[in-house]
Amino acid sequence: MPDRSSGSMITVTLAAAAVAALSLPLAMAQAPAKSGAAQDSTVKTPWGEPDLQGIWTDETDTPLQRPPKYANQEFFTAAQREELDRERSALLRRDKRVERGTELDVAGAYNGLFQSYKHAGMRTSMIVAPPDGLIPAMTPEAQKIVAADRQFRLALLQATETCKSKSVACSGGKYDPTPSPRLAEPPPRYNTARMNRHDGPEDGALADRCLTGGLPEFGAPTGSFRRIVQTPGGISIFYDVGQGQGWQRNIVMNGSPHLPSNIRQWYGDSRGHWEGNTLVVDVTNFSAKTDYQGSRENLHLIERWTRTGPTSLEYVATIEDPTVWTRPWTVKQEFTRQSEEANRLYTEPRCVEGNYGHPGLMRGARAEEIAYKEGRGPHPATKDNATDFVGVEDDPLR
Repeated sequence: MPDRSSGSMITVTLAAAAVAALSLPLAMAQAPAKSGAAQDSTVKTPWGEPDLQGIWTDETDTPLQRPPKYANQEFFTAAQREELDRERSALLRRDKRVERGTELDVAGAYNGLFQSYKHAGMRTSMIVAPPDGLIPAMTPEAQKIVAADRQFRLALLQATETCKSKSVACSGGKYDPTPSPRLAEPPPRYNTARMNRHDGPEDGALADRCLTGGLPEFGAPTGSFRRIVQTPGGISIFYDVGQGQGWQRNIVMNGSPHLPSNIRQWYGDSRGHWEGNTLVVDVTNFSAKTDYQGSRENLHLIERWTRTGPTSLEYVATIEDPTVWTRPWTVKQEFTRQSEEANRLYTEPRCVEGNYGHPGLMRGARAEEIAYKEGRGPHPATKDNATDFVGVEDDPLR
């Protein structure tokens, strides 16, 4: 739970612009991409490579997977986008409360004032393959792993108001006023998400520990920006995401093979080459301590970065893990270049240096345990400290 004051000037400046975006005419939401491959191919670095440099972000909102109501539709109509913008703008600055003083009231303390919405994008999903816009089915073994993890987390919630009220956060579980006998069990695999327990630091989610989920990175509610820097023989991309979980990846461009399989890295091992004007990056060797949609150390990405205009950049990522999904799948995003002048002041994110929230969660858990032993409070397992109720209102784009 990083300190909200940490983060970058880019995030602060551009996220504020995103909040204001829904008050603008729809025509301002997404400038049409500049066309003309011949024109774009002339954008080169001084040493002759295609120039992808700059600060880039996705200026519109597109769901990763296609919502069911648009099942057979790849693109929104103009009327649909206008309606989505109206519906989503109504959620801004909302303060939808339940009964004052309840757990849900307190847990939902971050109301709509802290949320921002961009204009709806043109596509009904970022996923372009398979054509239904959905993540492919999981393999039977992956389904078992996900189910075991889910059941463990539900067990830790069973005695809470979340399950008693049949909240969506307890979907698949049931209420039992008796604290679960699994409270002291280790999780089925390395924990990357929140659980209703703070026995040790690694009971917290990656974000609570100021660690980012890494690749692939398709955006976040608080903004998502990447600065690409090229040098002869090398490319570096800095990601500004979340609330200070910024990170940097270096793409090896010298034609050397991937690292040995026993060497694992948080953001994987990126090896790139040029195919015409497209940067193609092969990413392997992920750590088992990261997780993307259930995929961990066997995750494999093929990324394609192509400059499509003076201020536009196309990003296409093909994602595969035969131990998790029955087939590969592909995501497409369009990025717009941001002003170097407006973002000339940049405060490098240092989430961990101001992360008072996570130690606070640990201290709070110990205080609750002491109070219970002394007869001054309820059993800690009856309180939900894991569920994030921010944005419980339905977003029509999700």
